Amino acid sequence: MVEKLQHLHPEMALFAAACVVTLLGLSPSAALRRLCAWVAGLGLLASLLLSLRTQADPAAALPGLQGYAKSMVAGVGLLLLPLLSGVADEGVEIAHGQRRFSPLRALRGEFYAFALFSLLGVMLCATADDLIWLFLALELTSLPTYVMVAVSTKSPRSLEASVKYFFLGAFAAAIFLLGFALLYGATGSTMLPDIRKAIGGVDFPPLLALGFILTFLGLAFKIAAFPMHFYTADVYQGSSPAVAAFLAFAPKAAGLLVMLQLAATAGWEWGESFASLPDPLYAALWLMAALTMTVGNVLATIQTSARRILAYSSIAHSGYMLVGLIAGPGDGSAATNGVAAALFYLLTYGVMNVGAFAALAALEQRKTVPTPTGEREVHEELDELEELRGLVTQRPLVAATLMLCALSLLGLPPLIGFFGKLALFTAGVSAGEIALVTLLAVNSAAAAFYYLRLAAAPMLE
Repeated sequence: MVEKLQHLHPEMALFAAACVVTLLGLSPSAALRRLCAWVAGLGLLASLLLSLRTQADPAAALPGLQGYAKSMVAGVGLLLLPLLSGVADEGVEIAHGQRRFSPLRALRGEFYAFALFSLLGVMLCATADDLIWLFLALELTSLPTYVMVAVSTKSPRSLEASVKYFFLGAFAAAIFLLGFALLYGATGSTMLPDIRKAIGGVDFPPLLALGFILTFLGLAFKIAAFPMHFYTADVYQGSSPAVAAFLAFAPKAAGLLVMLQLAATAGWEWGESFASLPDPLYAALWLMAALTMTVGNVLATIQTSARRILAYSSIAHSGYMLVGLIAGPGDGSAATNGVAAALFYLLTYGVMNVGAFAALAALEQRKTVPTPTGEREVHEELDELEELRGLVTQRPLVAATLMLCALSLLGLPPLIGFFGKLALFTAGVSAGEIALVTLLAVNSAAAAFYYLRLAAAPMLE
């Protein structure tokens, strides 16, 4: 137990910060409530520093996963915090005459606690070595996001999106919980090392194969992969840009980390370049990756809403990450390590995604809407591509941020997104996945259609 606690220092820092933020948010003192964002930031910074000191677990199936994953989560969390606190649209609020700008007007103190608890769940997904622990970590990641979607805006669309997200999330949880039950029934244990030993050296029985497939199907909801992708656009559009950015990273990171843990349990051998997943699981994941990247890109090309474009493109990005998962760890070198490529791609995607949604959050327009007693003026965030025209002359910094992030998500050199895709290509080719890599290349080229539209929209008059 003491040995396990030594690997949980980053999680302890986040948990402590979340508890303090919750108490501060309940305080009647406005001065104390204003400290919520600062305490959350300190908690994330402490967690990041502790993560950098996390030692690799030699007994883990994927050495080094814990340290990298926790550092990534804390780092992207620090980037998300200003967006969640409303800093991105502070200038818009002041320009519209709301001089007493305060994120607490829209986001209460407990909102930060929800974000911290969700990120805590993501970290635990990298540490867990038990099916029950994995399930609880996934639910800790997901449950706060349902509330975050509901309270992100005052629009009825947020409540509608939250209800839809909650019920579909419960359905997905039931699926992978059924998969966990089958894994336990086939192996007699909930511990991942014991399951790995039970699988080793024997044929992959149908019950075990079904358990893994159902588990990965349920996890497809977390990463917004086919066939559990259908909620994504509606939920992203019904949320504020800040919450949409959070949803695009935290659940996806948790789902991918659990997938990596389970894939390592099912058949990978670290450092053995020819070790592969069992045939039934390999076939299911191959089909999921191919359909996810294709469906995501096809649906993104017909959108006129910037937020829906980013939502459907996030589906395609999940398909790209699955290429790294299928490639496996290879011989452990940088050139063949699909696991490292998928995790690096998740990091680059998370950073660029935060930037793109931050740019959208900084844009707002005045609109007159009818009411039962007449008309009233409301402030709505810009979303349609047509509404972004001419932005480069009005808000050049915001326009430049949106353009750079869109081009990086596309994967154009020398932007960071290019190196993420290059790592996936290299790992896929090294693993002999030529057909899947070819499909990745075709889909990456197809993504240019909508990403260039998004990048060019601010420059058009």
